[in-house]
Amino acid sequence: MRRKDREILDTKIIKEILERSDVCRIALNAERAPYIVPLNYGYTWKDTLILFFHCAKDGRKIDLLKKNNIVGIEIDTSHELIEGKAACTWGMKYRSIIGIGKVYFIEDLEEKRQALDKVMEHYHYQGKPEYKEEGLKNVMVGKIEVEEMSCKEKK
Repeated sequence: MRRKDREILDTKIIKEILERSDVCRIALNAERAPYIVPLNYGYTWKDTLILFFHCAKDGRKIDLLKKNNIVGIEIDTSHELIEGKAACTWGMKYRSIIGIGKVYFIEDLEEKRQALDKVMEHYHYQGKPEYKEEGLKNVMVGKIEVEEMSCKEKK
């Protein structure tokens, strides 16, 4: 990281970023240029950060992930415009997480249920979510095992 003065190492603050953010963007390896997709997500973090998402079973994202499951991730929050006296002195406050991980698809229905519970929990779903078996079979649920990440904040 170039700006070590902005680096976040405190796990508590990194978890705050994960909690306050609504979207995780993933960059996939496409032939001509990276393909970036915004995702709703849930997560667990014990030894490793794992992000969970759901999507349709087909489409460009799935095709690309089947060819190469390595993705870039980006999550950001706490945006606030900083006005300056001249154009080049304007800026933006933010907190962000950037990283690299591998996507794996979950096939086991109980594991899917648990992953989807994490997504629902992230968006403050009240109660215990219920899933129809047919719905679980028809949805693609992925997990991103984050292998490296850096976190940063501009105040």
